[in-house]
Amino acid sequence: MAVTDPRSCAVHQPNFFPRSATLAKLFQADVWVVLDDVQFNARDYQHRARLAPLHDPAAQRWLTVPVHRPQGRASRIAELRLADPDTSRRRVAQLVRQYYGRGPHWACVRDAVDEVLAALALTDRVADVAEVSTRALLAQLGWRGEVVRSSALLSSDERSARLADLAAAVGADTYLCGRGGARYLDEAPFAARGLTVRYPPQPELAGKDGMRTLSSLWAFAALGSAALRDELTAAVPV
Repeated sequence: MAVTDPRSCAVHQPNFFPRSATLAKLFQADVWVVLDDVQFNARDYQHRARLAPLHDPAAQRWLTVPVHRPQGRASRIAELRLADPDTSRRRVAQLVRQYYGRGPHWACVRDAVDEVLAALALTDRVADVAEVSTRALLAQLGWRGEVVRSSALLSSDERSARLADLAAAVGADTYLCGRGGARYLDEAPFAARGLTVRYPPQPELAGKDGMRTLSSLWAFAALGSAALRDELTAAVPV
């Protein structure tokens, strides 16, 4: 009988320049299922990120990409459109450079931002732009995983069963659950499908004051991609 390699999966909504804890979870996964077919939450991170000066990570400011919701409050993430793509491109370019342009590792931040600026010029789909921002940062860390969108997969309606269905659909045997998801996750649907649930530890950086809400752009600018990769790797259980 052939032995298959272990395969882990993380399910997470597309986040715009995601936080360090989110990036750490995805970095540990072999597959990222982009949860793009759930209802948009304007208070979440799909269309915005928090920036802060390198010398004062607590002095945070929102970088927001204005969106249009075709179905009003019922709009799903995949349905969102950029309300003003040109203004969004200028805002992203100006604000990120303002905060991190003089940082010691501006080059890796700039490369990721350039990919997002290119995406903003090519599409008005907010989910695509947010996904590109996350992919660009993961690429800086050397991640070689697979990305699949939930809208392309069949799954249950109940929250935990849905996550279990998505993990099983991509051939995973382990589901990675972050701190936020742990509050509501029911492990029974995973066990019923022969899946293990693992709660990966957060990197040390994500637990520091003010860092929980801050975009990981700050960490890239302050530490560089190599040092940040080392910190995220150190958080992976052996």
